[in-house]
Amino acid sequence: MDEMTPQRLTVLGHAQRLAIFRLLMRRYPDRLPAGEIGAALGLKPSTLSAYLAALAEVGLIGQTRAGTSLRYGIEMETVRNLFDALLIDCCQGRPDICSPLTQPDPSGDSRMTQSATGRKFNVLFICTGNSARSILAETILRDRAGDRFKAYSAGTKPYSELNPFAVQVLRDKGHDVEPLRAKNISEFHGEDAPVLDFVFTVCDLAANEECPPWPGQPISGHWGMPDPVKATGTEAEKALAFQQAYGALHRRIEAFAALPLTTLDRIALQSAVDDIGRN
Repeated sequence: MDEMTPQRLTVLGHAQRLAIFRLLMRRYPDRLPAGEIGAALGLKPSTLSAYLAALAEVGLIGQTRAGTSLRYGIEMETVRNLFDALLIDCCQGRPDICSPLTQPDPSGDSRMTQSATGRKFNVLFICTGNSARSILAETILRDRAGDRFKAYSAGTKPYSELNPFAVQVLRDKGHDVEPLRAKNISEFHGEDAPVLDFVFTVCDLAANEECPPWPGQPISGHWGMPDPVKATGTEAEKALAFQQAYGALHRRIEAFAALPLTTLDRIALQSAVDDIGRN
């Protein structure tokens, strides 16, 4: 066991330091400014600074400079070493007591599979309001690769409605908007909810929020992008922001739909999903 393991566990034993760690894990591979972390978790700058320093001291997070500001992110190699210490050393690698992530399938095959009946992969796109970006993504995937994927979208706000600019962009692109409605994420946690294979957040605020664990351990990714709803200016300038959001999501979904899902293992697939979110 790494001699730093006890210190890292001690640092994570503090509720607010653990909350920072969990937030940065949800946003990986992004690196966030301290102000965004503090706002998401309601921490004062002085308190946050002390917690970030403690996490950095044991190597769990690192910082990079972007212009005049510092950005913080997970040091994944260190985190993997910590998890290895817990799952392989402490648990002796026993699949009956270790995380099921260590044994995704009893046969040892960790690739994504589709049943012989042709079950489609279920994909959920999450945003705060489920009014624009997630609606665009749901529609694009449905129409781009509906033979292999069943696309859903949801928001973290209790109530929302479709943004008229988003609906108009979809109409202009030839998409059917009749099936669309704003939905809350709670619809996907009930007993009758579909078992999800992929969960993508497409806005930073939604990624910053904590959600209950998803059954079935879907592949997750963060594909954050600017919110076109916040665009200002003329009607044409606002419409352009939605066109740009549509184009960015279309490129990412094209790349996602082209992945050889049934031949990649979970690690390779997660890496590919993360790479798409960077572009």
